[in-house]
Amino acid sequence: MNTTRIHTSTRIDIYSAHTESELLLPYVSNGISAGFPSPALDFTDISIDLNKHLISHPSSTFYGRVKGNSMKDEGIFDGDLLVIDKSLEPTNGKIAICYIDGEFTVKKIKIEQDSCWLIPANKDYKPIQVTSDNDFLIWGIVTYVIKSV
Repeated sequence: MNTTRIHTSTRIDIYSAHTESELLLPYVSNGISAGFPSPALDFTDISIDLNKHLISHPSSTFYGRVKGNSMKDEGIFDGDLLVIDKSLEPTNGKIAICYIDGEFTVKKIKIEQDSCWLIPANKDYKPIQVTSDNDFLIWGIVTYVIKSV
């Protein structure tokens, strides 16, 4: 995956997504058993291109490297790589990259009739109510979380 860092902060690093290249990776189409072992194929001619699989809108897709653990109860941890689509409409309950008062953060958005809240997924953090006093933008919606094990 070829990327260029376009922003860095204490909470997230954001990278552009270069999707012009193609990288075909071997793909086990029948699934991989998580229970009893099953006979595996030594070779498969099926492949997958993660650019095509993970990115629906190439010109509006970015990656973000998470810093911190405010979203751990949603399964998003420090170091995880987020796929972010700026073309998607923000809706209630979506996990979003938000720009608030000069900083990017990843939070679940809660949209009410007359306000917006940024909800962490960790009881050690408090929800943030967005008011007219805030410099605020929902920058993009998280579509995938890529983990390192």
